[in-house]
Amino acid sequence: MGEIGEMGEDRLNYQQTPPSPSPPPPPPIPPMQLKFHRQGQGSTLLCLHGHPGSGRSMSVFTERLSRQFETIAPDLRGYGESRPTEDFDMATHLDDLAPFLATPKPAQKSCLVLGWSLGGILAMELALRHPDQVRGLILVATAARPRGSHPAITWQDNLYTGVAGVINWARPAWSWNIETWGKRSLFRYLIQQHTPHAYQRLATEGVSAYLQTSAQATQALNQALRQGYNRLPDLQRLTIPCLMLCGEQDRHITAASSRETAHHIPDCEFRCYPDTAHLLPWEIPEQMNQDIADWLVKKDLVGVQY
Repeated sequence: MGEIGEMGEDRLNYQQTPPSPSPPPPPPIPPMQLKFHRQGQGSTLLCLHGHPGSGRSMSVFTERLSRQFETIAPDLRGYGESRPTEDFDMATHLDDLAPFLATPKPAQKSCLVLGWSLGGILAMELALRHPDQVRGLILVATAARPRGSHPAITWQDNLYTGVAGVINWARPAWSWNIETWGKRSLFRYLIQQHTPHAYQRLATEGVSAYLQTSAQATQALNQALRQGYNRLPDLQRLTIPCLMLCGEQDRHITAASSRETAHHIPDCEFRCYPDTAHLLPWEIPEQMNQDIADWLVKKDLVGVQY
């Protein structure tokens, strides 16, 4: 009996022990000073790349737009030369990018933002977070509720892509490689017009962007997608002029999801280009840049010249 009584007392004491306190939340991740590429003079046009990507991969836009703007194309955290030291989430990108909106130019109170793919998502997020500092958006192959239609990837896809990529890196835009390997590889879901220019861009900008994309950046993006990213209900707050450009055959972010996003933005012009896919700026660069230039004039967004 005595032994039973002692066990009961121990149990009572255990039940009265207060629960252990929850661990404190992790400290906020401080903003990173991003590496960036600057060209031109004038009012600021912030250019945001996709995944994988880097500021250099935005040269298809900055080469033309830097004639009228000061273009700034940063390497996002985890991409290019902006190397991460820890895991992060997608919201961290916005903290990193905020200083680029705080322009010191006295004649400029806000800037334009151009975003391609992931960069377009971040562009919309910046405009929602800092409405007084963004005066217009140019959105390319992106969506506020991104959806894809990419088929399952086979081992042959990976093999052909590896072969095509290595040969194209060694001998950019070689027609034999394009016809023999490129059109059979995963490149066929990224581009529809297998032009020498597109393959030149893949060799000079795409390969390095892919190799310099960190595991932390991929993890942050995948986490956001698994959580069902959807900002459509908030887009009515965007009262600034917007331009949405997409490829009709885009399998990574479908044209339908880009169109859906455009319809939710009060002032958004939508253009969908036939026979193009997710890398449409590398397929039809002249047409896209001209359409952007025309829209900027139409919306009186060309900006102040310095």
